[in-house]
Amino acid sequence: MKKVIVIGSGFGGLGAAVRLATQGHDVQLFEKRDRLGGRAYQYEINGFKFDGGPTVITAPYMFEELFENAGRKMADYMELIPLDPFYRIFNEEGKSFDYRHQTEDMLNEIERWNPADKAGYLKFVEKTVEIFTKFQPYTEKPFLKLKDMLAIMPDMFKLGAVQSTHGMVSKFIKDKFLRRVFSFHPLLIGGNPFDTPSIYTLIVQFEKQWGVHYAKGGTGAIVRALGKLFEELGGKIHLNAEVSEIVIENRKAVGIRMGDGTFIPADIVVSNGDVASTYRYLIKEEHRRVYPNWRIDAMQYSMSLFVIYFGTKRRYLDSKLAHHNIILNKEYKSLLAKIFGSTRLPDDFSLYLHMPTITDPSIAPEGHEGFYVLSPVPVLAKNLGGVDWEKMAIPYRDRILQFLEDNYLPNLQENIVALHHIDPLHFKNVLNSYRGAAFSVRPSLMQSAWLRPHNRSEEFPNLYFVGAGTHPGAGVPAVLASGKIAANLIQAEAESEAARISTYRAAPAMNAGQD
Repeated sequence: MKKVIVIGSGFGGLGAAVRLATQGHDVQLFEKRDRLGGRAYQYEINGFKFDGGPTVITAPYMFEELFENAGRKMADYMELIPLDPFYRIFNEEGKSFDYRHQTEDMLNEIERWNPADKAGYLKFVEKTVEIFTKFQPYTEKPFLKLKDMLAIMPDMFKLGAVQSTHGMVSKFIKDKFLRRVFSFHPLLIGGNPFDTPSIYTLIVQFEKQWGVHYAKGGTGAIVRALGKLFEELGGKIHLNAEVSEIVIENRKAVGIRMGDGTFIPADIVVSNGDVASTYRYLIKEEHRRVYPNWRIDAMQYSMSLFVIYFGTKRRYLDSKLAHHNIILNKEYKSLLAKIFGSTRLPDDFSLYLHMPTITDPSIAPEGHEGFYVLSPVPVLAKNLGGVDWEKMAIPYRDRILQFLEDNYLPNLQENIVALHHIDPLHFKNVLNSYRGAAFSVRPSLMQSAWLRPHNRSEEFPNLYFVGAGTHPGAGVPAVLASGKIAANLIQAEAESEAARISTYRAAPAMNAGQD
C-alpha cells in the first residue's frame, strides 16, 4: 500500500483517486476550491444549478467501470440520460442541422441540406470506424517511450490520420456547412478543426458507439457520486486546501507543501492540476531539466473560453433550441484563425449554447429555464498586451446576450433572474490553467501521444499527471482514461516493488538452505 496524494478533483483526479483507493492505497485528495469538480465545478445561484465546464458525456462505460471495480453499481449513485439529437447546429442564418445518433436519421438530415453528400457521409463514417478500431485501444495505454509513438505512425499515415480534421472531412463532404458540421469535434477538446489531426475523429465513434448523455442533476451529480464512492473506499478529501509546492528531493516527489507551509509526505503524487502550471508553479525550476520555463512557454495551448451562466423566469420550450446547440458564424475559418493565432478578441463569435432544463427541469426553480453559453476566445498573452478582461468582460457578455435575444431567446434580458460569467482570468487564477487555456495543451500533431506531457513524469518517477494536458488529451472520456493509465502505472510499480522486496527477503533463507 502506498501513500498517495492527488492534487485537484476534476474527472481525471477523481477517477484516479477512486481507482487507487479501490486498489487499496492510502489516498488523500486536495482541492483548492470549496467543493469538488475542478472544471466540472457546479455553481448554485438563486435556485439554479449551473455546470461549470464539461456538459457532453460520452463513453458511460468508463464511469461504470469505476463503480464495478469497487463492487458497486453506478445506477445506485447517478443516472445518465441518453440524448438525441446529440447537437443542433445552426448556420449564420439560423437554419439548423440535427446531429443524430442513428445513421438513417443523419442521412435524412443531410437530405435537407445536400443529398449528394449522403454517400460521402457513409464513407466518412467508415473512415472514422477504421481510425477508431486501430487507435482507440491506445487511448488507455501510456506513451512513455519514443518507440510507443513510432509503433503507431505507419498506421496514422496509412489511414490519413495526420491530416487536419476539416481536411479529411472535405474529402468526403462537399457542402460548406456540412463540412463544418462533421469537423467541429476538435473544438470540444480545445483544438482548431483546421489543424487538429484527424486521429481525433475518434470522438465521432465514441459518440456513435455509446451515445451522448446528460447526467440527471448535471455533471455536478457525477462529481458528487464519485466523491461519495471515494470516501466509501476510505479516501480522504481536503477542500479549501491549495497546494503551493510539490516538494522534490533526490529527483523524487516526497510530498506537498500547503499554502500555510504545512508539509504532507507521500510515496506518490498525482497532479490533476494543469500540467504546465504544475511544472512551472508547483515545482522549483532548479529541479526541472525536461520542462524548464522556456519549454513551457514554447508549447502550444488550447483556446480559452468566455462562459455565461444565466437563468430565466420564463421557459423557452417553444424556441428552436435543443439540449446542446452550436451556433456558427459566417466567417468560421477566419474566426478560428484569430482565436488560435492571436491574443486579441475578434469582433465576431461562434457559440455553444447549453439548455439542460429542456431535459431536466429539476436543476432550476419551477417554471424557470437554465442556460450556459460559451464563446471560444484567445488565451492570455505571455506578457503584456492582449485582451483586458477586467474592462472587456461585461461588454462582451452583453453583446452575446443581445445576440441571443435577437436571434434565439425573445425578451431574454428582461427575464434573467440569475447571471454569472467566467473568462480567461478565471481559468488562469481559479483553475490554475496556464495562460488561461481552457483545455491545457493543444491537441496538435506535435503535441499528441509521446509528444504530449507524459502520464508519468519524464523527470520524477513517482509524479504522475492526469487530466486534459497529458495523454490522451481533453474531453471527459480522455481525462478518465488518463486517470486509468496513471492508476495502472502506479499499481504495476507497487506490485513490482513488492515482488522485489519479497525476493530480497527470501534470498537469505534460500542461501541458508544451501549451506
